[in-house]
Amino acid sequence: MEKAMLVDSVSATTSTTSTKSTSSSSSATSATDSYQTFLTLLMKQLEVQDPTNPVDTTTFTTQLVQLSGLEQQMSINDKLDELNSTVSDLSSTLSSSLGSGSGAVNYYGKTVEAEGSTTPLQDGEASWEYDLDSAASSVKLTITDSSGNTVYSDVSSSTAAGTHEVTWDGVGTNGKSYSSGTYTLSITALDANGKAIDTATRFKGTVTAVDSSSGTAVLSVGGVSLSADKVLTVS
Repeated sequence: MEKAMLVDSVSATTSTTSTKSTSSSSSATSATDSYQTFLTLLMKQLEVQDPTNPVDTTTFTTQLVQLSGLEQQMSINDKLDELNSTVSDLSSTLSSSLGSGSGAVNYYGKTVEAEGSTTPLQDGEASWEYDLDSAASSVKLTITDSSGNTVYSDVSSSTAAGTHEVTWDGVGTNGKSYSSGTYTLSITALDANGKAIDTATRFKGTVTAVDSSSGTAVLSVGGVSLSADKVLTVS
């Protein structure tokens, strides 16, 4: 009888694209300075011009059009500043709501992933992911119950560097079937020289309750408590 299902995932390098947010304040300042300079020069021109030989009408009209263009640019910059401020406030509100009762309630019934090694047995399965910093010569999986007793152990064939999935079907090494409870996965990975390889473990599970009585939402994943802001993925 198959005691566990070990599912390899394709190792991948995730590239993070950083997006720099630019402010319109510098362009707004530039436009304001240009407007003030242009207006000062225009007023000085009117002040010192010869009444008997005034500025050419076409030239003066062109200058007024340029002045109007600067005014429009300043108005647009002001509106962009207001828009940026509104978007920033909205983003902050949304981020805060994820940790509040009103936002966190949306997690109910969803499958979440978070850093950790303890997860419940739900619908006959317990699921984890583990990362290997480098390729391993051997990887041993050990699953223990809430009392620390080993219920399952095996050697995994998933030894490549990267991310791997582990799905346990609730059947122990001794053939005993488990139907409920929380279980912890431990990974022992060694390289060809027998040196330990760094690993990271994440667990998956379905949110069965949400408690926001303390002001910060706490999710219950089949009995495992998890702060809403610690959730990595939701599906």
